[in-house]
Amino acid sequence: MVMKFKIYIKYIALSLCAIPLLHSCTDLEIEETDSLIKESVGGSGFPGLSDPASSLGDLYNKVGGDFQTQENMFALSEVTTDSYVVPTRGTDWGDNGVWRQLHTHTWSASHLFIKNSWNGLNQNIFRATEIIESDGSAQTEAEAKFLRAFNMFFVMDLFGSVPFRGVDEGPEIDPMVLSRSEAFDFIETDLMEAMPDLPDGSPGIEVTGTATKASASFLLAKIYLNAHIYKGNEASDNADMQRVVDMVNSIEAKGFAIEEGYFDIFEPTDDSETIWHLSAEVGPRIWNTLHYNQNSPDNTGGGWNGFSTLAEFYDMFEGAPNSNYVGDGQEERRGWVPDPSNANDENLGIGYGFLINQQYDTDGTALETRQGQPLSFPKEIPSLVGNTEVEGVRLIKYHPYDPTDTEDSESPLVNSFRRHQVLFRFADAHLMRAEAMMRMGADATEMVNELRRLRTDTPDLSGITEQDLIDERGRELYIEFWRRNDLVRFGQYTDPWSLKEVTGDETKVLFPIPATALLSNPNLTQNPGY
Repeated sequence: MVMKFKIYIKYIALSLCAIPLLHSCTDLEIEETDSLIKESVGGSGFPGLSDPASSLGDLYNKVGGDFQTQENMFALSEVTTDSYVVPTRGTDWGDNGVWRQLHTHTWSASHLFIKNSWNGLNQNIFRATEIIESDGSAQTEAEAKFLRAFNMFFVMDLFGSVPFRGVDEGPEIDPMVLSRSEAFDFIETDLMEAMPDLPDGSPGIEVTGTATKASASFLLAKIYLNAHIYKGNEASDNADMQRVVDMVNSIEAKGFAIEEGYFDIFEPTDDSETIWHLSAEVGPRIWNTLHYNQNSPDNTGGGWNGFSTLAEFYDMFEGAPNSNYVGDGQEERRGWVPDPSNANDENLGIGYGFLINQQYDTDGTALETRQGQPLSFPKEIPSLVGNTEVEGVRLIKYHPYDPTDTEDSESPLVNSFRRHQVLFRFADAHLMRAEAMMRMGADATEMVNELRRLRTDTPDLSGITEQDLIDERGRELYIEFWRRNDLVRFGQYTDPWSLKEVTGDETKVLFPIPATALLSNPNLTQNPGY
């Protein structure tokens, strides 16, 4: 039986200048935004929340907010990989180098996005524990256990060590620290204990916004697939891989399946693929990549012109190497750029997927930069600094166009900030099952091709290697928070890629424990290499 704990983050005020072992006079005073600060409950015990169900709703919203931003969790999961890069364009997106440090793996323990992610995840664990320790319904407690396991999964995955505190311990006591393998066991226990009291889950937008047996099974499959990483083993264990298969089979038995119409999956409509979606605005998935002059009726200010992909990631997809117009032989998941010269192309305006070369307005007019030059995105990015407004292919899965909104049939580009961000998807589960079967020695070719046949113009593969499988996951799941996790599992996270000078440093598979956390809890030990 696992003990119930409650997290409190100790609040102390220290100035770095007062610590002789450190070499800078940077002020590291911990403020209330740095961690969750609570009054001591030592002695009197935890009284419980007055309305656990309401607190659970607040926690869902908090998690959605943490995962909707372009910084923090999204930045650590995607911008540190080969799929996304944020080059500095003139003075835009310089931001004191925070984006460049992520791409080049030269971050430090004081990186703002690392600190914010650590704090946000641990705050969510604490709030979930509060709900669990209160007198709520069995389902409320089960959903809180799922959310605690979800947030602890990312602390374990990103940082290794997980701080934790007993329920009746006050802030004067330093939090205990779970090792990575201990955190794995805790997450597994939370999910297994929650399972009986969660609703079954089935496809449909009214169901997939909260925790279900299906979403718990998905998260269990994810931890089992990565179990050898978290337990420090050299190779996966067949028993864990079989557990992956079993979890995915249980999800499939509830009616989830791969669905045709790739980009439709990311609209706020019913589909068979979405297992769990967050109540999170998708605006940052749209506007951070689009140019300032690409807009919609409800966002005439245009995009933010930051995020791009690397040429080598674009080249992983089938199709013409230097264009992406309709009919260029591209597979469905690479999307398309509208082509006004094609009489059959009525999809004028912002395209889908990978936006390369000349971009167009909804009336077919070729767009221009703010300097009056053609708004044409070249594939190559020459440098992380010194760029113009246009370098780099842009990526867009969620779209300003929302077919569910009929307020103005003449202007379908509306409701661009809808709150529906897909996080757990059956195509991911299907590929996890294929990978688990491959790691147990089976031929996963047909399983992967089963997915590819539902993605238009995506030809069958003749065989599957590990490289084929991680490439397939990249093509299917780009900008869905899983690229870093995949690269680590396949041993490629520290490999070289364009504009990344630091390579081969295996200490980068974990982020540093933030400096403020180390100051507040001496039980924490900094990860190697920092």
